[in-house]
This record gives sequence, structure tokens and C-alpha cells, in this order.
Amino acid sequence: MSTLSTGGDRTEPDWPWRETRDGLALAVRLTPRGGRDALDGFETLADGRSVLKARVRAAPSEGEANAALIALLAKQIGLPRSQIAIAGGATARLKTVAVQGDPAALAARLRAHFTKT
Repeated sequence: MSTLSTGGDRTEPDWPWRETRDGLALAVRLTPRGGRDALDGFETLADGRSVLKARVRAAPSEGEANAALIALLAKQIGLPRSQIAIAGGATARLKTVAVQGDPAALAARLRAHFTKT
């Protein structure tokens, strides 16, 4: 389903999240009106940051795309929507998504989801 951008000859991918006190902060590049709801792997931006690429069918008006992103992440990761919120970039393509829970368990769940073949 997804590919990991490992950036050159490094063996470990740069994961697009960091641990926080309450869980994880996930960096996402969202494409609204993307034709389908999907997580499309990782991308390394020009500034070196790693982001999770996501697309949703919803339009970027009245928070519809953000709500669709939250629903998509909840479904893919297997969490209730109440544990996921837009923490930054609500009106931008690049967003920070807060995922509540045990940081180590969440990171393991995300790694497992994105390393499936």
C-alpha cells in the first residue's frame, strides 16, 4: 500500500511523527479532492522533513477535508476518532495531527501498518 522514503542509503526510514507527552504528533501532507480516501506512504520534502501523504475526496471547505482525514486515520490505524485531532495547519496542506495514546504503542502500530507488503 505504501512506500517508505528512506532518503539515500540509510537503512532506517525517517518516520513522520514524534513522541509527545500525550501521544504522537504526525506530520501529514493532505490532498483534498484527491479522488479517493487513502494513505499514500511517505514523502521527504525539500527541507528534509518526512510527511505522511494522504488524500481525501472531501473538499477543503468548512473543515470537511480535515474531518475526512481524521476519519481516514482513525480507520487505518484502528483508533477512535476522538483520539485524533488537527493540532496545526488546519487551513494548510501540511498539517500536524495529534494522536492520543501511549507513544511507544502508537509508533509501533504505525510502523507495522506502513511496513506491510
